[in-house]
Amino acid sequence: MTESTENAPKTASHDTPSGEKLREFMNSGWGETERTDVTLSDVGAWAAKRRDALSQAFPGERLVIPAGTFKVRSNDTDYAFRPHTDYVWLVGDQTSDAVLVLEPNGTTGHDPVLYFRPRADRSEGEEFWRDRMYGELWAGRRPSLTETAKEYGIETRHVDGLADALKNDVPTRIRRGEDSSIASLLSGAGTDAERDKELAFTLSELRLVKDAWEIEQLREACAITHRGFSDVLSEMDKVRKYGERWIEGTFWRRARAEGNDVGYTSIAAAGPHATTLHWIENDGQVNDGTLMLLDMGVENRNLYTADITRTLPVNGEFTPRQRELYQLVLDAQNAGIAALRPGVTFRAGHEAAMDVIVRGLDAMELLPVSADEALDPDSMIYQRYTLHGVSHMLGLDVHDCAAARAEKYNKGDLETGYVLTVEPGLYFQAEDLTVPEDLRGIGIRIEDDILITDNGTENLSAAMPRDIEGIQNWMNG
Repeated sequence: MTESTENAPKTASHDTPSGEKLREFMNSGWGETERTDVTLSDVGAWAAKRRDALSQAFPGERLVIPAGTFKVRSNDTDYAFRPHTDYVWLVGDQTSDAVLVLEPNGTTGHDPVLYFRPRADRSEGEEFWRDRMYGELWAGRRPSLTETAKEYGIETRHVDGLADALKNDVPTRIRRGEDSSIASLLSGAGTDAERDKELAFTLSELRLVKDAWEIEQLREACAITHRGFSDVLSEMDKVRKYGERWIEGTFWRRARAEGNDVGYTSIAAAGPHATTLHWIENDGQVNDGTLMLLDMGVENRNLYTADITRTLPVNGEFTPRQRELYQLVLDAQNAGIAALRPGVTFRAGHEAAMDVIVRGLDAMELLPVSADEALDPDSMIYQRYTLHGVSHMLGLDVHDCAAARAEKYNKGDLETGYVLTVEPGLYFQAEDLTVPEDLRGIGIRIEDDILITDNGTENLSAAMPRDIEGIQNWMNG
């Protein structure tokens, strides 16, 4: 950095210095840039309801939820900013370096105040034209305090006033892990890391039930993801030429064009790479006669992500052996989805799917013991070929609500409004001598995004073919 004072613009070692005459020239001659067309966003009203729910859980306590700041990628370049999920859920805003403070108001609720760094005034200072991280001419326009207040229906203040606002001695909880500088401001405000964990799991548990607006966001993410998969299938000549990298790049193009980004690093796993659960190198060839396992999801512009997997024959048609294995996984997925409804355990889908998988493996004489023995909790040797559970929650995070307590999540019961994946798989490693040679190096997973409804389930990704004939028609169409 060329300057070290606290409020100096963030510059780099190779930046040119500025003189007084340049500063005077840069700070004059600009037109008005305040937006006057800003109205309350769709998410604003929903976010207010979510803040009210959180407020009721912690009466009389100050709650501090940071959006987070930039993370270094290399030297003086940062990753693209993505705000903390809990912050987005409570505000809707996606601006860096913002902090939501719910201040107890002396009655039974809280007054929400959003502290953030707005766009700099062009008539004074150097931030807007010299600062690489926040300067408008370097990093793009940041909203003003007034614009943000109108868009999200919340009181806004400059982040420079946050430290003073947190000085008064009020019992305080902070959502930790995203911005350590905020925690340091609260050292004298009665905070405690153990007590703060309660804020984290409360937020995750509140987010388990998706409201109507969130469900529409997930529908949209699934629809864009479907188009991204179709883009890949329409370019199979390039996929064969360039391999897994072309799949990743083609899908990412759709994610950026219609959404914000991919919701997670895409898994484009062809041939034996499909037996690695989280294959993200995506640098292999894609050859006819093999299967390609594509686990990909678009994050829409409000940051809700789909998470969908399809296993597809590269040349557009399953071989008899591939068809046999694929149908077994599909039958398991159908059983897993059918088992879900309000009031059943989170693991009900997993257990139903595994029962089908194990009995299928037994019928294929691939188990060294009977199906019932393999399913016994003291055995479960079938996991050599299945490896993972079939479900996780889905929403703003691909593995959503991860801070929730076990009794509300993986040891709890499903409720209307939960959204979770169902994704059984079979994985026969290339060097696994316990299976016939023609099975080695085959990995199959099928994954869909399932909404728990009052009467059962809705498959949010149902438009994407998953039965054998549907997939073959999709690929050849």
